[in-house]
Amino acid sequence: MTEIKIQTAFIKLDALLKFANLVSSGGEAKLRIAAGEVLVNGAPCRMRGKKLVPGDTVTMDGQTVVLR
Repeated sequence: MTEIKIQTAFIKLDALLKFANLVSSGGEAKLRIAAGEVLVNGAPCRMRGKKLVPGDTVTMDGQTVVLR
C-alpha cells in the first residue's frame, strides 16, 4: 500500500493514476477506468473525473494507493 499526500481539496481519478505511476499516460488511464479495472473505496469506478479526497483508496492491478 502506498500513501500519497495531496495539497488540494481533491484530485481527479485519472490524474491520481498518472501521479502514482499506476499508468503511463492519460490515454491508458481513460481505457483502464472505462474497462472497470480501477476500484475506488473497494467498488469499481468508471468515472475518470471522479473527485478523490483524503481517506479514499484506489486499487488497480493489486496495488493500492491511500490519499492523505
